[in-house]
Amino acid sequence: MDFLWFILLGAFTGFIAGKIMRGGGFGFIINMLLGIGGGVLGGWIFSLFGLGSRGLIGSLIISVIGAIIILWIASLFNRPSKKE
Repeated sequence: MDFLWFILLGAFTGFIAGKIMRGGGFGFIINMLLGIGGGVLGGWIFSLFGLGSRGLIGSLIISVIGAIIILWIASLFNRPSKKE
C-alpha cells in the first residue's frame, strides 16, 4: 500500500511542479515520472541538510521541490533551437 501512495504522491507532485514551472512541464505521464524522481531527489537533498518530512504535507512539499529541480534540469536539455 505504501508503494501506491508513493506513486500517487509522485503523480500529484509532478502535476503541481508542471503547473509551477513555466510551460507546464512535459505532459502528464512524464511529469508523473519526474514527480516520483523528484520525491526521491527531494528526500535525498533534504536529508543532506539534516531535514526530514513529517506526514503527508511535509512529503508533498519536499517532493514538489525535488520535482521542480528535475523539471528545471530537464528543461535545460529540451530547449528549442533558435531559427534564423
